[in-house]
Amino acid sequence: MFGLASDIGIDLGTATVLIYVKGKGIVLREPSVVAMERDTKKVLAIGTEARKMLGRTPGNIIATRPLREGVIADYDVTEAMLKSFISRVTGSRFFARPRVMVCVPAGVTTVEKRAVIEAAIQAGARHAQLIEEPLAAALGAGLDITLPTGHMVVDIGGGTTDVAVLSLGGVVRSESIRIGGDKFDEAIIRYVKLKHNLLIGERSAEEIKIQVGSAGCDSRNESMEIRGRDLMHGLPKNVVIASEEIREALAEHVTAICDTIRTVLEATPPELSADIIEKGVIMTGGGAMLHGLDKVITARTGVPAYLADDPVSCVAKGTGKALENFEMKDEHLVVLKKIM
Repeated sequence: MFGLASDIGIDLGTATVLIYVKGKGIVLREPSVVAMERDTKKVLAIGTEARKMLGRTPGNIIATRPLREGVIADYDVTEAMLKSFISRVTGSRFFARPRVMVCVPAGVTTVEKRAVIEAAIQAGARHAQLIEEPLAAALGAGLDITLPTGHMVVDIGGGTTDVAVLSLGGVVRSESIRIGGDKFDEAIIRYVKLKHNLLIGERSAEEIKIQVGSAGCDSRNESMEIRGRDLMHGLPKNVVIASEEIREALAEHVTAICDTIRTVLEATPPELSADIIEKGVIMTGGGAMLHGLDKVITARTGVPAYLADDPVSCVAKGTGKALENFEMKDEHLVVLKKIM
């Protein structure tokens, strides 16, 4: 517990929730998964314990992700998850409710923003404020976005990819597509099903992506044995899958991300484009860790791409930096945008 009125920042990710407490740093990192009874909707487990149940639950229990493609898919479950996480870091008996800053993808609608704010308030926040993920990611990656120079950030999360050009504390150009780590996993599941007649789950797909996944033709050449259910006979079966196959499975999504970066670059003012060519593209988010993706982006855009230090934590760290400068919000209103 970190005090009854600590300001907290929340990276409300499709795959993982990270919470930053002002003055303490990142204090919670949990999967965005909730397990509950199918009929009564009673919550049984949240976070790591719930993730262990994915694909392994009996008929009366479901393990679900309440956030899909960067937005709230199940409001009530998201509220319960947030309430549990906030109580862990503030204490279950808090009298001075915390101020909360929540990250949202750049392309979310006003209705989706309102849903996030209301969920945070109902979960125990005294005041909820939003910050766009590209801004938070840039701050977390150590970029000084208040200067009159251009920076490009590509944040690839579990549900969305946000591409933004930043200057003078604001977003100059941005695009958001609903492709991220989850879509990578779905593509791997679909490929294995079609190519090997084998049905695998989300956790197996994620393990394949990490162990042998690759975005570029010359970046990785490894293989691993995977287990699943044979769709022909219905029995357990082992097959060996190689990096080359995962490159093929993910090619469409990798191309979509590169095309989005090109679209933003083409719409960027020339002066800022020159800055970006000099400084390169900064990649953040768990999806950015796909092996060889930085090289593919460099090859297809002509702009060097670099993976940020600790890319998974960049958004949460950036939220923390914004929290530390919360009193400066009037000076940098474009960075800390209040939703009225």
